[in-house]
Amino acid sequence: MFEIKRYCQEYAEEWNRFVAQSKNGTFLFDRQYMDYHADRFEDYSLMFYLDNRLFALLPANRKNHILYSHQGLTYGGLVMDEQCRTAHVCELFKQLNEFLKNAGFQQVIYKHIPFVYTQIPSEEDLFALTDVCHSILFSRTVSSVVDFSHPLTFAELRRRGVKKAIDNQLQVEESTDYAVFWQVLTDNLQQKYHAHPVHTLAEMVMLHERFPRHIRLFVVRKENQVVGGTVLFVSRHIVKTQYISANEIGKKTGALDLLFETLLTKFASEGMHYFDFGTSNIPENNELNESLIHQKEGFGGRAVCYDTYSWTL
Repeated sequence: MFEIKRYCQEYAEEWNRFVAQSKNGTFLFDRQYMDYHADRFEDYSLMFYLDNRLFALLPANRKNHILYSHQGLTYGGLVMDEQCRTAHVCELFKQLNEFLKNAGFQQVIYKHIPFVYTQIPSEEDLFALTDVCHSILFSRTVSSVVDFSHPLTFAELRRRGVKKAIDNQLQVEESTDYAVFWQVLTDNLQQKYHAHPVHTLAEMVMLHERFPRHIRLFVVRKENQVVGGTVLFVSRHIVKTQYISANEIGKKTGALDLLFETLLTKFASEGMHYFDFGTSNIPENNELNESLIHQKEGFGGRAVCYDTYSWTL
């Protein structure tokens, strides 16, 4: 029998230790990251103990009668260590469902952690979702990922962009000046989508200060002006673009082409396994943004799906 506890602040250190040594966790599950927007969600994260040992974690929040894999995170699901076996995880989900029904929940919306973020095979939960929960695929978005063990050649358009950037003497550098890049990013999102970044500038600066090795900004300069850049979330063996943007000068001079040619070379040489360019779905209707994914695929990215499942209790 599992003992199931709701997370509270007194368990933060134990939670974070488990995430750090888990087989499929990243720094996004660290409470210093998760709790930066605690005021926006009713946290209902759960901790599972077996024989008095912490066995697994489920980052989650409650909204009405639905338990969500935490809505403030890009991906979620059961965080497990190397000792988790399939039969145990199936039993865990049986007991989880009873626990949630007794707590008044009626439905679960569950995000699976994409395989590129795991240290070793970690799909015990996927089997349990079918075998125990009889879940359905609720939604699917598609990301573009470069596998450094099998890199693909840049598309001709991207190669021409790199040459143009070099001809225009653009320079790529790491920076901590988030304010300058945030202006480029905000202006671009407003003009193209009438939208704002998910994080405020203050939030991103705070998170960078908490996780300086994991949250990094790279910019492209033309002389002294920032014309483009990207915020990267760097986990143990995978780099993910959290934000990408360029102003009009950057777009005309191939800033992003040079940026990603530089970054892919850099992180491949440092022994990373994957580079995730992020999803290319339109938020309002989940349809594919074909021009956006075309650009990412031009850098050698190929499809990895971010899946969300649902079941009733």
